[in-house]
Amino acid sequence: MCNLYNITTSQEAIRQWSRALRDISGNLEPSVDIYPNQPAPVVRNATDGSRELARLRWGMPTPQERVRGNADPGTTNIRNPQYAHWLPYLGVENRCLVPVTSFAEPSPKPGDKDPETGVQKNFWFALGEDRPLFFFAGMWTPWYGVRKVKEGPGDHELYGFLTTRPNALIAPIHEKAMPVILATEAETELWLTAPWSEAKTLQRPAPDDALVIVDKPATQIKFPAEPPAQGSLF
Repeated sequence: MCNLYNITTSQEAIRQWSRALRDISGNLEPSVDIYPNQPAPVVRNATDGSRELARLRWGMPTPQERVRGNADPGTTNIRNPQYAHWLPYLGVENRCLVPVTSFAEPSPKPGDKDPETGVQKNFWFALGEDRPLFFFAGMWTPWYGVRKVKEGPGDHELYGFLTTRPNALIAPIHEKAMPVILATEAETELWLTAPWSEAKTLQRPAPDDALVIVDKPATQIKFPAEPPAQGSLF
């Protein structure tokens, strides 16, 4: 379950690839680690039909029967889009591209601590040593509710992304799933424009040779001191 990724690219590169004509995301740091329940850039089809780069909060609404307590920290990963809860988000109006240059999966070995961060060691994956831009196949939605008790209820724009079964590189580290990776312009256009009957074909493992293991980003810090958002088991 991917609950940490990094973006090391320019907003212009994201806009050019995705053909986003509007950018309301603010300034993107040169390198930034993205954790659950934090804001991050996505490319979406806006309500007026324009394609825009915006900043949304990571974690889609959780099915009500799975919410524990008075706040919904969000569901970061969506494994089964055919589950009834996700059906309203399958149209092009709720799909988005999540820009990424590398992503992490925790070591499966118990007690395998990173001496620099003090938390479980992560393995980092990218398309190459130079960490070129790619995208996760995402979904987004407006939502009203409580993400953190101390914040109280409010309006939010949320996103998450699809996962699928792991390829040969990921499986020894995370045997259950990997993010759905879009690595070509044809794939990103298909995701943003095609009917679900076509777009769903993108939910497949990346080729076994598509990714490499890279060093962790220099920006990686300890996980935020709050309960992580939950991944999807359905």
